[in-house]
Amino acid sequence: MKKALIVGINDYAPVGLGGPDLNGCINDARDMANTLVICGFDPAKIKILTNQNATRANILNYLKTLVSSSVKGDSLVFYYSGHGTRVANIGADLEIDGLDEAICPHDYASAGVIRDDDFKTVLNKLKAGVNLEVIFDCCHSGTGTRKMDLGLDLNLELSYETARFIPPMLEDEFYMTYASEMQSSKNSKKAITLTKALVPVTGLNHTLWAACKDNQVSMEGNISGQIRGYFTYHFCKILRATNGNIVRKTLDKQTAIALAAMGAAQINQTESITAEFSQKIFS
Repeated sequence: MKKALIVGINDYAPVGLGGPDLNGCINDARDMANTLVICGFDPAKIKILTNQNATRANILNYLKTLVSSSVKGDSLVFYYSGHGTRVANIGADLEIDGLDEAICPHDYASAGVIRDDDFKTVLNKLKAGVNLEVIFDCCHSGTGTRKMDLGLDLNLELSYETARFIPPMLEDEFYMTYASEMQSSKNSKKAITLTKALVPVTGLNHTLWAACKDNQVSMEGNISGQIRGYFTYHFCKILRATNGNIVRKTLDKQTAIALAAMGAAQINQTESITAEFSQKIFS
């Protein structure tokens, strides 16, 4: 059975004007849901959470249900479009253990973000033989809006373009700054990788599709009169063109080529165990 949880957040608390709102995430969620139907998902098996329904508790509870109710042979999708950020991971001994990537639910200001550690806790309970695609169209890190000339004759209007990024809290920003300085002092030069590569992760029980590398911002802008996330737009377009009949490394490469062709200042990144890169998505 194929099942999905789709989250898209334009409106951040408070409801209405006032939060760090976005404009393209509901469009992305709709596009992803319709694309999954084309790829063989039953609409009744696709749960969508948007705006004020996409609270921290709701996202985690529905994700836990998606994982716990699955059986061997199922194909699952968890999709998120919205703001991302990074937070310091401080252990019980108050030592800094590094930085966690995190997504920002509608109520993140009061309920907190959802860290990658939170996701690991849920996803560690995934049963053997269950396929899971995790797709994030948000920033893993960055410093704000980046303007660019897309150079495409797609009726693009660049009056609106923004990064899907919530600046870290002061303490997280402080640790982040010093972590990068310590890292760069270990290496003679600061390495920022901009080359495209699949990232094999030993033991990973799912495939992660990220809209950008962790030192980049994920962008949304006007594409043919609609505000869209650049990554989701191309990712869904390729899936629809192939009805989902595409191996992961080909989908990854074609998405990267499409982003580069529009001049987007982000490089998508795909992580999984090596064997999965040559397998078809959703299988």
